Order: sequence, then structure tokens, then C-alpha cells
Amino acid sequence: MAEKKMSVEELLAKARKPGEDAMKLHPFYHGKVEVVPKCCVREFSDFGIWYTPGVAQPCRDIQAHPEKVFEHTNKANFVAVISDGTRVLGLGDIGPEAGLPVMEGKALLFKYLGGVDAFPICLDTKDPDKIIETVLTLQPSFGGINLEDISQPKCFYVLDELRKRARIPVWHDDQQGTAAITLAGLINALKVVGKKLNEAKISMVGAGSANTACLRVMIAAGVAPENVIMCDINGILHPGRTDFAETDPRYTFCRTTNGEGRLGGIPEAMKGADVCIAYSKPGPGTIKPEWVKSMAKDPILFTCANPVPEIWPWEAKEAGARVVATGRTDFPNQVNNSIGFPGIFRGTLDVMAKTITDEMCIAAAYELAKCAEDRGISEDYIVPRMDEWEVFPREAVAVAMKGIEQGVTRLKLSREELTKIAEEKIKRAREETRALMKEGFIPLP
Repeated sequence: MAEKKMSVEELLAKARKPGEDAMKLHPFYHGKVEVVPKCCVREFSDFGIWYTPGVAQPCRDIQAHPEKVFEHTNKANFVAVISDGTRVLGLGDIGPEAGLPVMEGKALLFKYLGGVDAFPICLDTKDPDKIIETVLTLQPSFGGINLEDISQPKCFYVLDELRKRARIPVWHDDQQGTAAITLAGLINALKVVGKKLNEAKISMVGAGSANTACLRVMIAAGVAPENVIMCDINGILHPGRTDFAETDPRYTFCRTTNGEGRLGGIPEAMKGADVCIAYSKPGPGTIKPEWVKSMAKDPILFTCANPVPEIWPWEAKEAGARVVATGRTDFPNQVNNSIGFPGIFRGTLDVMAKTITDEMCIAAAYELAKCAEDRGISEDYIVPRMDEWEVFPREAVAVAMKGIEQGVTRLKLSREELTKIAEEKIKRAREETRALMKEGFIPLP
């Protein structure tokens, strides 16, 4: 029997439900993550091993051999999720306390999807140099740093400085993470409509941290910069724009993209484009149906603003879009970091990488695209879903192997070894959660 087509009112009600449920369940659980032991406590005398006096021995060993910290502690699996709350989802500068539910959610996804122990750390400062110094000060305790929801342009400066100065991998998920999953979706969407990456004309709505990183990574993967037209709040990027500092990546894009020399705003950027990638102002109405109609045949539309996409998917489809993706779980084609960062960090941590390169992100993107292709891609399935657990070990292994190839890791392991490690850690995290629910330690609402 054919599925009943939902009315606009029913679709809007469905879109509102996650927020309504969140308001009930967040206070029910008083947060989403907590710290639990991973060592055995057979009897109280065991504390003499885990704490004083026994703990002095591993302390001395680490003092004599600093790399032993990865062996004696959980440092290799600890990630700090750091934000100043200045650009949270589509909500803007809401402050560090208001941003904490998002960072807790990030930590939950890290654990459940990637087996990574992540800590939400919201900072009471907007000063980029203070953020940098804080992260550098925290390095001894963590194996990696995930920057999150930091406003631009300072997010570029913070990431660049930390990648230069930190001893552990630092990445900004709104930049590199978004770029990886967007590239994966783009690869398969173009296959669905029979177009090529190096020939596609791409309009980009928004020139913040997400789209800027997407463009950098897409160019590295083979997109022709002259075929890209990027648009921000002040219009299309072109050589005449003087509102960016020379250190800002958008300054370079003003001079390398927009081979046609177009001027104007979003409608002019989208006209005749094969693809539109939007990470901009939440909608609906940021992108209008008539602008979708002006695109090339079989257009691809990524409307990824959160919490509401720039145009509702059903409106985009009615306007002629062949493939539509959003950042939400409740619509097909979720182009969202949630299937990127858990696996990418899993692979990064498993080889104790010193950084996360763009090439490692591209390797993740191609593996994600291949995972979906192995199941059979279609207009409504261009990237894997979160419930396809085998995706995350595959992604982790691809990232780790690329890191080893580039010489940025402390460990060199085989593909078989990496697969075993990733699968065991991810399975354990999921089974722990199920066991806690079964025993009632995590109560059902």
C-alpha cells in the first residue's frame, strides 16, 4: 500500500516534535552524559591500586617516559568539546551556559557512535586568544580537541593557531567535520543525477565557517573554484569586495571563485547552478522556491541551517529539486556532522595522530560515500544514517590509514588491527548504554 502523503500541517507538526520532546526529556535526565568507572573495584583495597599508594608508580613512569601517559591513562580516548557559545546551532550568541546542552549532546554522540569519551567544556570568554591559551593549557588531559559553535571570523584564527601550536589534534567540527560530510553527500548526489564533481557549477549560500571549510575541502577534492559562486549577507564574493582581511580565507575566495564575475545576491548565485549548498540563516524563506526553479536541470539542494533549513524540503522538491538534503534527522539525506566526527576522531585517536589533516577528512568523505553506495544510493539516500553502525569503524579506519600514510601518527597499525580496535570500542559503548537501560540505571521516560 502506498504511503499516505502528509499535508503541510502534518509535516510542520512533525518538524516541531523533536523540540517539544526535548523540553520534556532534558529536565527529566538533568543532562545527557556522566562519568562512570572503567576499572574493576573488587573490594575497597583496590583503591590502593587506582589511587594512593599504588598510583605513584605509573606517575613516576610517565615522568620518566612522557609518552607512557597514553598507556597508563585514558588520555588517548579523551576529547574536549570546547565552545564559547557565540554561534550555537542557528541560535547565534546565546552564551556558554545556554550552549551547554548542545555540547553535552555532542559528547553523547561521540560516545555512542564513536566510543570516544568526550567532555563538554563551555568557556566564559569571547576572547580568541584566551580560548587558545585555555585549550593549550588543557592539553595534558586530552587526546584531542573538538572546537564547536565559535563565531566567525575568530573561529578561523583560533583553529589555525591551535593547529600550529598544539601537541594534540585540534579541529573545528563546524569547519572540517561539516566539510567531510558535505563532500560525501555531494559525491553521491552528483552520481544520482549523472554529473561530475570537476564540472559541476556550485552556488554556496553563506560564507561562514561551515561553507568556507566546505569550499576549501571541495577544491582539494577536485571541485573547480571558478565554477563556484559563494554568497554571504553582503552579496556574491568577487574581486571587488574589500570587506575581508588578507588573512581571511574569504579574501582568497573573492579572487579564485566566480569565474563568470557575477554580481548580486542569492538569486543571482543560484541561477543555472547544478548544486546549491546552504549553511546560512535558518529558514524557512531564506531560499525561495523561484530561486530553486532557476537552477540547472536536476538540481541538488543542501539546505543545512539548524534548527530549521533555509527552505523546507517539500517546498524545494515542488520547485524541481531532484536531491534535497538537510542537517536534520527527521528528513531524508541528513548531511550532518553526526556521521562524521565520531568516526573521524575514533580513527585519529586509535593511531594517536598529532593532527587531523584535510586529506584525512577527504578520506572520511569518500569512505562515507562508499558506505552509502554499497547499500544503493538514490535521491533519498546519498549518505549513511546514524543507525548504520558499521559505517563508523569503516570511516575510522580510512582516516587512520590516511594519517599513517601522511606520517602524522604516533602508531602504525594494519587495516585489520585498526578495524578490530574501532569495532570493539564502538560496540562496547553501545552495549554499555543498553545494559544501563536494561538494569534501570538509565531510566526510561
